[in-house]
Amino acid sequence: MIHHVSVGTNDIAKGRAFYDAVLPILGMALMKADDTAGHYGSGHLVISVQRPIDGAPATVGNGSHIAFDAEDRAMVDAFYAAAMANGGSSDGAPGIRAEYDDHYYGAFVRDPDGNKIEALTFASK
Repeated sequence: MIHHVSVGTNDIAKGRAFYDAVLPILGMALMKADDTAGHYGSGHLVISVQRPIDGAPATVGNGSHIAFDAEDRAMVDAFYAAAMANGGSSDGAPGIRAEYDDHYYGAFVRDPDGNKIEALTFASK
């Protein structure tokens, strides 16, 4: 069982601004923060955005992404819109991903540091 994941940032203010806007749509809130990190969850820690502990620049994991469960398609759409409005970039607009499942509705975005995240649902609406 995964406890939480962390993504790196080179600008904690930009990273926090992005996740502060996007994660509440998925039911998560900022639980703890300092000048090096922001930790988000819903009762327990789910994801952290932080400067790398080793002091080296944050880099993106090629081929990796974090997928968040959404209640419905409207939530996926809102996630995508918030990401685009807060420094994110598109890596796949909201839509059906029939190559995964006929009911897989998802949106892929990159945060300001290039980390790939997704919101998805299997709900029909």
